[in-house]
Amino acid sequence: MKRTLLSLCLSFIAFLSANAQVSFSAPQQGGEPKAPELEYVVRLHVTLDQAFTVGDTGKGTRTVIPITGGTFEGPGLKGEVLPGGADYQMQCDGRTEIEAIYCIRTDDGVNIHVRNCGIIKMGGNSGMYFRCAPKFEAPMDSKYAWMNESLFLCQPGMGPAGGINLDVWRVK
Repeated sequence: MKRTLLSLCLSFIAFLSANAQVSFSAPQQGGEPKAPELEYVVRLHVTLDQAFTVGDTGKGTRTVIPITGGTFEGPGLKGEVLPGGADYQMQCDGRTEIEAIYCIRTDDGVNIHVRNCGIIKMGGNSGMYFRCAPKFEAPMDSKYAWMNESLFLCQPGMGPAGGINLDVWRVK
């Protein structure tokens, strides 16, 4: 099984090298490889309802925060956050894993599904670590189809009136 997986990976890399314009970053002499560039995409202002706790599930403490709406805007992207989603959090040993699932609607009427997974870690010298990696599912026949083919990083922050702001970048 391991040989088959390794063989498939090597075949895939050979295929990419021969058929696509792909550059693999090699370490520089005496240094680290160049980090990928980021392109700013959007800021979401998400409004939230009162959180509730399921309790200790044996895997940690489950908390649910309903998403009630909001807005978003960025270069070439604007609209509303639809109500009905939620941020599902699992806390264990001072670490919280989050998975927010919701939908947005662009100002030209296109619905896009969002699944935003991340980590919150409190304490230490750096204070709080709070980062996410959203995935977008847009219709393939829309001008937003490019969102299906990209990786994104998100930096959350506190928003007005108990909401949250999410700044999102595309990894180039």
